[in-house]
Amino acid sequence: MMASHSTTGPMVMLAPKTKTKKKHFVQQKVKVFRASDPVLSVFMWGVNHSINDLNQVPVPVMLLPDDFKANTKIKVNNHLFNKENLPGHFKFKEYCPQVFRNLRERFGIEDLDYQVSLTRSPPAKGEGQGEGLLFTSYDRTLVVKQISSEDVADMHSILSEYHQHIVKCHGNTLLPQFLGMYRVNVESEDNYLIVMRNMFSHRLVVHRKYDLKGSLVSREASDKEKVKELPTFKDMDFRNNMQKVYVTEEEKEKFMEKLNKDVEFLVKLKIMDYSLLLGIHDVSRAEREEEEAEEPSCEDEGEAENGLNPTPQVGSFGTSPEGIAGYMNSFKPLGPGEFDPYVDVYAVKSAPGAPQKEVYFMGLIDVLTQYDTKKKAAHAAKTVKHGAGAEISTVHPEQYAKRFRDFIATIFA
Repeated sequence: MMASHSTTGPMVMLAPKTKTKKKHFVQQKVKVFRASDPVLSVFMWGVNHSINDLNQVPVPVMLLPDDFKANTKIKVNNHLFNKENLPGHFKFKEYCPQVFRNLRERFGIEDLDYQVSLTRSPPAKGEGQGEGLLFTSYDRTLVVKQISSEDVADMHSILSEYHQHIVKCHGNTLLPQFLGMYRVNVESEDNYLIVMRNMFSHRLVVHRKYDLKGSLVSREASDKEKVKELPTFKDMDFRNNMQKVYVTEEEKEKFMEKLNKDVEFLVKLKIMDYSLLLGIHDVSRAEREEEEAEEPSCEDEGEAENGLNPTPQVGSFGTSPEGIAGYMNSFKPLGPGEFDPYVDVYAVKSAPGAPQKEVYFMGLIDVLTQYDTKKKAAHAAKTVKHGAGAEISTVHPEQYAKRFRDFIATIFA
């Protein structure tokens, strides 16, 4: 385990608040946190409680080393309120609340929107983006991932450096956007959860997805995987399908520059085994599916020729928070293949001359594996099995990064 440098690291000045805060008039209503799973109910209750509490605390001028070790805990016993939805006894712990609050701000996410996205309706079981059980917030802007206590320790050990990296790159990164980390204890069992921004779109369907590591050994989707509705294909499949990413030269350069900075950061922390998650939205297929889903109706819908009905208006602009994607809906319907770059931050449009019109979602996942004894043991075993020169996925962080970058540079047309 790598020691955290937060105690000796430089003081991190917080960005001055330049933009004016939107006025939120929160509609008062009793929240019930009704989820099928008591862990989720307590999670929703806890996030709601912690954001309300943070709202009472002024934003610190700067983060101190202690903020990277801090946590807040709450224990509830025998409460009678809302007992049909919440268990009688539970504990909720939030890790490093001030650090994650600052990260949310740097990623352009308002706390009240974060709160609404996670608590208005329960998160639903989602398709995996990497390993571990995963939920997607009801508005599909956030993912909540179940992690292990080791992951929590790893997260603590990199949090100070991760925060500095986000400050340096002004939140412009392909790394996961970590937004909150919690422990929920129900029936004496600990559940660890981390919240991240969804790398895929909250509204554009992903039709194909790949998990790419730049290794060809054992990097093919299994038959069991291939029959899924949205299989996760791997490096061999990418090659065999003659798949390419068609973006402009300028977009490719921007992407590779971000990738190089992020990968350098991961090498510095001796992290490896990460992947590039690639999701592909096929615009004309989405339009066809949209048309098939709509009942054949009168011609008077001529003006909605974009094939997407404007999303119903939810609330008016600037009043009660509508969640992370809420504001978009209220004043600008999006056409096919269009996205709001402030919400779908990992999205890139295909180039004008591409064979078909697509939107790509690309980000780095599974970034908590540090090169430790587990890896060294696996490396030794695989070298024995495949021979020293074979392309295997357990290598040293520097080698892993080079192979990864070289491979990713070839995915573009």
